Amino acid sequence: MTAHTTSSALYDLPGPKARARHLLYGVVATVVLAALVGWVMYLLVDTGQFEAAKWRPFTYAGIQELLLAGLGNTLKAFVFAAVLSLALGALLASGRLSEHAPVRWVSTLLVEFFRAMPVLVMIFFIFVALQVQPLPALVAGLTLYNGSVLAEVFRSGVHSVERGQREAAYGLGLRKTQVMTHVLVPQAVRAMMPAIISQLVVALKDTSLGYLITYEEFLHAGKLIAINLDYAMPFIPVVIVISAIYIGMCMLLSWFAQWVARRERGNVKNKAVDIAPAEAGSTMPGARG
Repeated sequence: MTAHTTSSALYDLPGPKARARHLLYGVVATVVLAALVGWVMYLLVDTGQFEAAKWRPFTYAGIQELLLAGLGNTLKAFVFAAVLSLALGALLASGRLSEHAPVRWVSTLLVEFFRAMPVLVMIFFIFVALQVQPLPALVAGLTLYNGSVLAEVFRSGVHSVERGQREAAYGLGLRKTQVMTHVLVPQAVRAMMPAIISQLVVALKDTSLGYLITYEEFLHAGKLIAINLDYAMPFIPVVIVISAIYIGMCMLLSWFAQWVARRERGNVKNKAVDIAPAEAGSTMPGARG
């Protein structure tokens, strides 16, 4: 079946009038977006945000070192939070998929509680009430929230695998742990990858909450530069630089996810193997007479 046939079976192909209408919508949206960008650029130029004096601080070695140190602290917090969130999400998802009711109830309660709790509230509670240092407090808050969200992603991903594959694996004599690790999870991960990366991007952006508890991350470093009177308070240039770097990191993370997905699709182990039909009178290996 060709791609054209497959796509046309899913929805009606647009006719000439529909294609013309879609083209018009695209042109109008492009013009509006270009006008909005042009208006913003005009305001920035009109208020002198691109003057050399406001951008000169970024040429100083001390400012560059401050930004690099803040960026390093942001990446450190993100790596810790990402690894721990994935581990916590897998643990809670396993609990929610458990056949034991008490384990399932406790896991569900933890997931719903931490998913409903605002991240900033958890970070402040851990930092102030439990008197934890800024980095562990930030990582703990991000882990509890993102781990609970990832638990639902993992659980939904496992449930998205066709039920027939689970039943076939049990029919082959595999135990539940083997079915999960060898059949369900490998297929679920490929389906869950976009949602996982999306949640990790959220965790990366939420590391900026660390400046509220005096953690010297990237946004905190930018704030120190933006409010410095010696540099004429270059607030907008700092926002532009920091936003561009955050966007770049999120794009790199998304690119990495796409690369992993392509690699998984191209992996021979993940491709179906053709099975030759059995000859008449023969039996399958391991079949009982």
